[in-house]
Amino acid sequence: MAPRAAARLESLGFGEVYEYKAGKLDWLAAGLATEGENARRPRAGDVARKDMVVCALNDRLGEVRDRATAASWDVAVVVDEGQVVLGLLRSKQLEMDAQLPVAEAMHPGPSTFRPYVPMKEMADYMVEHDLESVPITTSDGRLVGVLDKSDAVKHAASGSAAARRMITS
Repeated sequence: MAPRAAARLESLGFGEVYEYKAGKLDWLAAGLATEGENARRPRAGDVARKDMVVCALNDRLGEVRDRATAASWDVAVVVDEGQVVLGLLRSKQLEMDAQLPVAEAMHPGPSTFRPYVPMKEMADYMVEHDLESVPITTSDGRLVGVLDKSDAVKHAASGSAAARRMITS
């Protein structure tokens, strides 16, 4: 089908036509645009906040803590030059000795989630595992944003199990 579709697009005057071989899930994981009924449902990448605090391995914890506090975040994401997630600093780590390098204080290799995960699934998971926030990344580990539990629950379908558990907790 792809070669036929590419030939048709070229016949219509499109000059740069490419065949995407990685697959639909990789497309979704990259946070690329979609169409159809499911495109209107909120997903992790749509709701994740892009104003998160990021830092590097050699940054000092005190400086990162100051930036996180100023931005009203209780988490900072440790990334490399390519924005690949290397670690996470939650409030417990941010409270450690200000002179420590981030590399010594961070939680290495945190669990991350893809942009295509539906909000109901994210809200349920975050409530069940008592996670206040989670990093959202592409399939190659690049940071898309940080999803806050309150945002996940708010955007999840009304009456979801996560919303009910959060209200009754």
